[in-house]
This record gives sequence, C-alpha cells and structure tokens, in this order.
Amino acid sequence: MSAEFDLAIVGGGVNGCGIAREAARRGLSVFLCEQDDLASGTSSASTKLIHGGLRYLEHYEFRLVREALREREVLWRMAPHIVRPLRFVLPLHSGLRPGWMLRLGLFLYDHLGGRALLPATETLNLTRDASGAALKPSFTRAFEYSDCWVDDARLVVLIALDAARHGAVVRTRTRCVSAERAPRGWSIVVEDRHSRARSEIRARTLINAAGPWVGSILSGTLRGNEPVKVRLVQGSHIVVRRLFDHDKCYIFQSADRRVVFAIPFERDFTLIGTTDRDYLGDPAAVAASAEEIDYLCGVASMYFRQALTPADVVWTYSGVRPLFDDGVSEAQAVTRDYVLALDAPSEGAALLNVVGGKITTFRRLAKAALDKLGPALPAASAPADATALPGGDFPVNGLGALAADLRRDHPYLTAGHAERLACAYGTRAAMLLEGARGLSDLGRRFGADLTEREVAFLMDREWAETSGDVVWRRSKLGLRLTAAETAELDNWMTARRPAQAGSRSARLAS
Repeated sequence: MSAEFDLAIVGGGVNGCGIAREAARRGLSVFLCEQDDLASGTSSASTKLIHGGLRYLEHYEFRLVREALREREVLWRMAPHIVRPLRFVLPLHSGLRPGWMLRLGLFLYDHLGGRALLPATETLNLTRDASGAALKPSFTRAFEYSDCWVDDARLVVLIALDAARHGAVVRTRTRCVSAERAPRGWSIVVEDRHSRARSEIRARTLINAAGPWVGSILSGTLRGNEPVKVRLVQGSHIVVRRLFDHDKCYIFQSADRRVVFAIPFERDFTLIGTTDRDYLGDPAAVAASAEEIDYLCGVASMYFRQALTPADVVWTYSGVRPLFDDGVSEAQAVTRDYVLALDAPSEGAALLNVVGGKITTFRRLAKAALDKLGPALPAASAPADATALPGGDFPVNGLGALAADLRRDHPYLTAGHAERLACAYGTRAAMLLEGARGLSDLGRRFGADLTEREVAFLMDREWAETSGDVVWRRSKLGLRLTAAETAELDNWMTARRPAQAGSRSARLAS
C-alpha cells in the first residue's frame, strides 16, 4: 500500500464513502479509514428512504428538496437491486394540516424534481382502496405519492466497493489516532483495532466525515481551534409484525407536527419511525428509549385499526444525526442540508469538515466536497455520471427477471432465497453462487437461508468481520436468526478471520 495519497477520509458512512468513490473515479488516490464497520453508525439507522422530504417544504428548504427529488431516479437506475419505488399513502386527518395545504405541497413535490419514471400524486378513497383496510374507519380520504426505498447499509457498502474498484484504499476497524498538519500535506497515524499495529500515511488533504463524531475528531484527534456547529439529533425506529397486506407505505401526521412512516419491511414486518430529539450522550451508545417506543406505538395506533403496544415490538434501532446547528428551537426543524466547513490556511494543508446531509444526496455532497477542495487537489477529470453501483447493471424493472434467472441456473434455491440474493447482490449473486450445483455446495446453514458460502463472500469481498456486520448491516437476517444461531455464526467467523489478517485494505469489488 502506498503511504502517499491525494486525499484521506476519516469516516466510513455514506458521506465518507461517497466522497471516496467520487474522488477515486476522478483518478485521485484515496485512503479511507473507519473505526468500526462500514455504515455502523448513522448510515444504517435511517428510515431507509430515498426521498425529497415532503415535510422540508414547510421549512422552505426548496433547494434541498429539489436536489433530493432529482436524485431519486438517478439512484434507482444506479442500484435497482437495493433501491426501488414505493407509493406513500398520506391519510387526511381533520384538525391537522388541511387537505389543500397537503395537495399544494404534493403539487410542488411532483414538479420540482424532474420526475420521469415515478408516478404522480393521486387522491384515494380509503373506503374503496385496499390501503384503507388497515386504517380506522374515520380515515376516508388520502393522497398517494411516490418516493423510493433503499437498503441503507448495503448502499454504503456498494459505494465503498465501487470506490475500491477504482483504486481507493478502504480500511475498516481502523482508527485515526492523530493527524499533523504540514505545509505540503497531512501526516496521519492510524491503528488497526485487532492487532493494535500503527502505521503512518500522508495525504495532501484531509476530510473529516466522522458523522456524529465529527466534532470530537476535530477538537480531539485533529486539535482544531475552530469548532463546527453540530447538533446531535436522535432518531429511533421500531419493527413489528406485518400490519397490512399490500406493498405501499403510510405517512402519518402527529399532533406535534412530526410525521411517522409505516413501511413494509423484510416481507413479514412493518418498520415504523422516526423520532426527533436532541441527544447529548455517546453516539456509540444510542438506543431507542421507552418514551420513543411509546410515542411511535401511539402515533401508529391513532391510524391503524390494530392498536400497538411496546409488547408488539420485535426490534428497535436508533441513530444520531449530526446536523448543522442553525439555532432553531425544535429538533425536528433542524435543517437536513449539508454544510462543508473548509479550513485551508495559506501555509498549511486543507481540512474539510462534513456536517449533516442525507443518504439521498450523497452524490451531490461528494461533488460539492471535491469542488470545495479543488485548489488543494491535483487536476482531475470528472467521471461519467451515474454509472451503476456493483451488481446494479440491469434495468430498473428487471429485479424479478434477475431472481428468476438465479432459480433457473440454481434450481435448488427456493423462490424466497433467490429473491433475497437478487435484492442484496444484484448481478453479483451469480458470482456468489458460481460453481454451486446444490445446497451442499453452499456449505453450512447458519439459520434462515444464510449459508457458509454467502458469509465467506461477505468476509472476502465486503469487509464483514462479525455476525452483526452480516445479519444487521449486509442483511436483516437478525430478525430471523435465534441468539444461538447468531452466536454460532460469530464463532465460525472468528475462527475464519485470521486468514483475512492484513488483507482488509486489499479487498476490492469484483
């Protein structure tokens, strides 16, 4: 590994990986380190939507909404295995936002973003439409509009794979210990969390994309004198057994003017979220509180015929959003736009601190970051835009055909297993199954349909090292595996891991 780079990035979430991908595709040399797993923080704790953010129109964030709306279909084309269209049902609630206001907002939503493939807004009669069956009889009208769903953690992994495929060095479980600024660049010391071995790299420029840790990295590791304005906001979600039989999503208004989504999730479940409240603790220790769980159950119970209680919750997750502190009083009103704070002294290397941002706009943020650093980087040509992410080189409506092809070539797979592999890996699923002629060729089965062959693939090609990497970020099979099965998986991965020692930085996407 070369010890000299054009760009070093701290943070393996969607922002850091997105910048690494964009820079590598421009021909720049890139080093990225992440103290844990890819997407182990905020980027795996989203509501899993590629959306413009309908509620942001209330705060007059028209540029942010327009930018995000334009990205929806771009990302769908880039990764049709993990991004797919979704229809959202917004029931009209007397006493909350009036229908005319919602319809005006949806008119803007339909026309701000250059929509070409996604269908426009419609008005629904809930007494006749199938989406009304799960709701209380008092809800008789709704608007239905389009956005997209995404497997957020897999998106980050695919972005990192694409960065690595274009030459970026991606080091997970690697902590940035120190960084010293010099006139011609940065001297950066990183530590491998397994071996505790330290190494030094040099880079022309440094990007702090550490998410909720951006402030502590700046003030501690980098010893920066100018703090960034960061407001940490907690967002929690609950998962319950499936509440409705169709594949649409609901968006519910609450009395405090927040909105809560209820989304079909992993075939047999419903995902409900999110909350917004200020967070003052350690981002690594964030967890859904009893108060938040009660709140989400309460909002859902206002609308669904089936009342929910905390006893119905089968899983929760929570993340901390590192938002730019714009001084507003309520957490839900804090801007979701990104802020790029450049520190480029006349006699010293440049540092860029990344605050805020949305999964939907990661490409826009990456381009803006490199533009901001332009004078400090070598001249580079802009890459071809919106090329497919690994596994996404098939038509946007071709997922069903891809799963059918897998079953044709591997008839020992069940329909559900083939569909899951197609949705997770796209065209790379054929690589995972290459040479297998029967289930026995896939090795041990750990639980559900997770096999030794798939886990080895994730370890060798996607930086997975623990059971949590596999069953909660690269899949959601943790919802289906028992504690004993997960422990067995962890033991198997631990026994296999020494063969991977020292190779994490060399693993590339194929």
